[in-house]
Amino acid sequence: MKLTKYISIGLIALLSACTVGKKYSRPDVSMPEHFRNSISTTADSVQLPWKTFFKEPQLVGLIEKALAKNNDISVAVLTIRQLDLNYQQTKLGLYPNLDFTLGANRTWLSRNSLNGSLSEQFLGTAYMDDYSATLRLSWEADIWGKVKNHKESSLAEYFMQKENLSALKTRLIAQVAQAYFNLLTLDEQLAVAQKNIALSDTALNMTRLQYKSGQTSSLAVEQAEAQKKTAELLIPVAKQAISAQENALSILCGEYPTSIERTKNMQEALPTALFSEGVPANLLSRRPDVKASEYAVVSANAKMNLANIALYPSISLSPSIGANSFKMNTWFDLPGSLIKNLGVNLTQPIFNKKALQTAFEVSRIEREKAVLNFKQSLLTAVGEVSTALSRGSAAQERLELIQSKNNSLSKATKDALLLYRNGMASYLEVITTLNNSLQNELEAISVRKEQFDATTELYRSLGGGVE
Repeated sequence: MKLTKYISIGLIALLSACTVGKKYSRPDVSMPEHFRNSISTTADSVQLPWKTFFKEPQLVGLIEKALAKNNDISVAVLTIRQLDLNYQQTKLGLYPNLDFTLGANRTWLSRNSLNGSLSEQFLGTAYMDDYSATLRLSWEADIWGKVKNHKESSLAEYFMQKENLSALKTRLIAQVAQAYFNLLTLDEQLAVAQKNIALSDTALNMTRLQYKSGQTSSLAVEQAEAQKKTAELLIPVAKQAISAQENALSILCGEYPTSIERTKNMQEALPTALFSEGVPANLLSRRPDVKASEYAVVSANAKMNLANIALYPSISLSPSIGANSFKMNTWFDLPGSLIKNLGVNLTQPIFNKKALQTAFEVSRIEREKAVLNFKQSLLTAVGEVSTALSRGSAAQERLELIQSKNNSLSKATKDALLLYRNGMASYLEVITTLNNSLQNELEAISVRKEQFDATTELYRSLGGGVE
């Protein structure tokens, strides 16, 4: 008996040193040395706390509110708590299970059966009692590293969700900032429309005076009125868009739709220019979604190892000790009622319709898919940065041209009104000038918004800074 015990312990100790499966190594990915339309920046200047990037007080308050109240963030935090509990559970995998069972059973036996006739003969009753109390221990030897792979998979999923939470927060920060700036853009458009209405009203009054004095026709008056209506039509459209944007921004902040307090100066909300020339591509490893996709590979690799381990034999021990009696008064009469059991089990799958082999092949394919998703996340990240760089550069060029054009149109508008007042320009020239000025100012506002969106998107696509 002792020899068998020592052999079993020695065999378990020897097999416990074995490990099955492929150790994780990072997939080989080729990264470009520079982004297309690249700029150059240091690592410290890319991953910045969002309060360093966005400084306008009203915007800061909205972002803080969104991070605290947004329901998607709350769900992600709860998911992290679940995964943490799962990981803590896997850490207990090496410990045995201990169960205690207490039971009493009474069976009325058939008188025509052998047990029934013997029971009534020896016990004097038509029934048989059975009282038991058992303490059972079960433990499976971690021969092939099953617990280690369970822990690795759970830990990877935990960190993956933490990175997903960071990515969600970064995306939410960018969405709030862009929605806020969109509100400021709509305010600017409304102000331009009101300014143009005032200019159109001035031109209309002059046209009416000239019509009364016989210097122009009724057609000029009608055209001037139409020009004013064109500007007035922008007012309800802008107000409706402002209301819709306020509703959307309120929901992002986890609140019911309401009005949003904001600055009156669009320039104040612009983030500080932090990006100088050529971002090294390896900075994308800081992007939380890229990091999350790599953790998915780690988890898939561990699950593949677990599927492989299932093909190998398992050894388990199941000793138990307890008290058993057919009488209540002798139930715990030790050692007479003592019952002991020692089980050593070796289980080796032989024929299961290839289910385990198929599960292993499926897990291997899942790992390959995770690797491809990781590589795709890098491609997407490089593309997003390159696109944001291109958008920002193009918007800056357009803005400079529009500003130059706006200077000319502002002077042209003043000159046209002065010449028209003195009868040296036609009403068509005035209307054309006013319309061109209106369209140019609206385009300038649109391009400034595009520039802001590109800068915010570049900040997000480079990983942002949640904390």
